[in-house]
Amino acid sequence: MIDFVKDVRLWFAPSRLRDEGETPDYRFSLANERTFLAWIRTSLALVGGGFAVDQFLPDLRWGVRVGMAFTLLAVGAACALRAVNHWVRCERAMRRGEDLPLSRFPVLLSLGVGLVAVMMVVVVLLGWTAGR
Repeated sequence: MIDFVKDVRLWFAPSRLRDEGETPDYRFSLANERTFLAWIRTSLALVGGGFAVDQFLPDLRWGVRVGMAFTLLAVGAACALRAVNHWVRCERAMRRGEDLPLSRFPVLLSLGVGLVAVMMVVVVLLGWTAGR
């Protein structure tokens, strides 16, 4: 828990990372930043998908539409938060000469997106609309 609090503090004061070990090869730091940006793009796509489901499928049953939209929005928000946390953890590990941190988040992200995809397949096959 203490490491998590320290990680969150570094989100808002990344200059403190300079106190963590030695400066890594800048190419590794830039690669870490590109990975962060990829996570942010994924997050934006998930949030956009959540809004799209809610706004462009009005004939879909309310519970199904809201369930899919909420899942995409929640996974998108989690992805954005995870992006910055992962960036900090990787940067710190590189500076300390430690192994890069492992994460279960890609599995959770895949499960969330997969769940919505399965729901969409069911919707398409069964044609759930508000009138039925």
